Amino acid sequence: MGVSRETFDVVVVGGGHAGVEAAYAAARLGAQVAVLTLDPLRIGAMPCNPAVGGPGKSQLVHEVHALGGVMGRAADAAAIHTRVLNRSKGPAVQSLRVQVDRDLYALEVQNLLLSHPNVTVVRGEAAQLRLEGRRIAGVLTSDGRALGAGAVVVAAGTFLRGKVWYGRRSRPAGRQGEPPATHLSGHLAALGHRLRRFKTGTPPRLRHDSIDFSALSEVPPDDPPGSFSGQAGPHASAHPTWMTRTTTQTHRLITANLELSPLYAGDVSAVGPRYCPSIEDKVVRFADKDSHILFVEPDGLHTSEVYLQGFSTSLPPALQEAMVRSLPGLGRAVIQRYAYAVEYDAVDPTEVTWGLMSRHVEGLFFAGQILGTSGYEEAAALGLLAGVNAARWAAGLEEVHLPRSSSYLGAMVDDLVSKGVDEPYRMMTSRVELRLLIRGDNADERLVPHAVAWGLLPRTRLEAVERKYARVERELSRLANARIAGTSALHYLRRPEVTYAEVLDLIGPPEEPLDPEILRQVEIRAKYAGYIERQERLRQRFAELAAHPLPRSLDYSRVPSLSKEAQERLSRQRPRNLAEAARIPGVRDSDVTALLVHLAKLARGAR
Repeated sequence: MGVSRETFDVVVVGGGHAGVEAAYAAARLGAQVAVLTLDPLRIGAMPCNPAVGGPGKSQLVHEVHALGGVMGRAADAAAIHTRVLNRSKGPAVQSLRVQVDRDLYALEVQNLLLSHPNVTVVRGEAAQLRLEGRRIAGVLTSDGRALGAGAVVVAAGTFLRGKVWYGRRSRPAGRQGEPPATHLSGHLAALGHRLRRFKTGTPPRLRHDSIDFSALSEVPPDDPPGSFSGQAGPHASAHPTWMTRTTTQTHRLITANLELSPLYAGDVSAVGPRYCPSIEDKVVRFADKDSHILFVEPDGLHTSEVYLQGFSTSLPPALQEAMVRSLPGLGRAVIQRYAYAVEYDAVDPTEVTWGLMSRHVEGLFFAGQILGTSGYEEAAALGLLAGVNAARWAAGLEEVHLPRSSSYLGAMVDDLVSKGVDEPYRMMTSRVELRLLIRGDNADERLVPHAVAWGLLPRTRLEAVERKYARVERELSRLANARIAGTSALHYLRRPEVTYAEVLDLIGPPEEPLDPEILRQVEIRAKYAGYIERQERLRQRFAELAAHPLPRSLDYSRVPSLSKEAQERLSRQRPRNLAEAARIPGVRDSDVTALLVHLAKLARGAR
């Protein structure tokens, strides 16, 4: 019997957030792309929380949007509630969180992706990679189709040998109601990839009409609403969310039944995310707390379900009923979908390049949870970079990447590749050393030039960004030259108690009107000038270390005074320069000094 054969430039395995961004980016670069997915109707689905953004994560979404990606536009179009978190703090940690209509979000994603003429959807399961030597040649599906390709992006989410748990009972599944991908894990391992077993979970969904909202604390949306794209959707302020709290009864139910948890009973050895723990983890780890805040969030404008944020659990359904009904306002709540945990295979991210290509197979790229991350936003950002590099590889071009010092995406990739993961990785502002320089609000200034250079956006987009920031600089110059009480208006504005609006009342408005985004940029750059200057000096120090490249062929066993641990880690991970070497766990300051001395000797020998 013959095998069906089709040929593409890029095959993307998976239709989640990573797969969508990978396929869209590759298509934008002119590649013919096949999206191989178990269920085309689930492309862009949100299997966990119906929201995009939050601390650290919204900065990634702003960057995805600045690079021409899908997530920010889809979230804005489907928004039903927006809120800026950490508003009382500085711009480095402020973050936008957009609650969306879950079904509308998936439709927006599908419309954006599937309307592109270079994208073809193929229904099926990837069973094996097609190789020519150690170079990718395509994908074989479990039903016998052969998809030829110059590059492949694996964005399989939680589906590789996925298993879901409800209490101590389990069944094979990639997520609730969907079969796992059972074939590809073994093939990846046979090609030399180290696999890890990770775990994540999701809370129960409750029937909207079974909740007493009068007993909950309402959280109103921002007015005016925030957005990632600059254009809030028509329903962005349409719906509040609510807060409730766990009670002592909730905690007693959990602690009395921990043996019913697959994790505490020892049934699951997979590692879960420390920064997004289950409710049973919270109760055990923070035993001194009487209660934990929970958010009751609607799944959409017309759905009957609400999402119980912060109540992820793998305890059995019957116990979930009692736990939910122990919460204020939820005494008669009806669970429409039970919470569960899912464990799955992930690839060791130290085995990929900074462009996300496998070090074992040329032309094979990974993105999303298969690289050990956790969250929609992390997956989307990695997917975009993998899609760009897959299209470039298929076209015979070199990989591209973003430096740690200029983007959250670059910092995340550097963390994954240079440090690896021992738990699902979550992006946080604290992971980014230069977070005041690489904020969400200036993502366009930082990344649109890259998007245009790579071919993701037209030149006109860059010209618009350049005009915007030239206008910011002109206004800053005007403030520097205007005087208030014997000092420049710019220095006057740096006082904590002074607002930009007060300064404009004193010196008058600029000749040409400024839109709110430009006003915000002027105020941030004026208020935080001293901090920004200090971080610029820190960026320069990082650049000085990065200016010392490490030869790919360097034999670390022959570097005098280099510790044994550093030799092993450096030999395996092959950092490109001293800055990357210094961030590898186990590489000490003395090891960096030894490398610097050795590089100087090599340079003298070459001369």
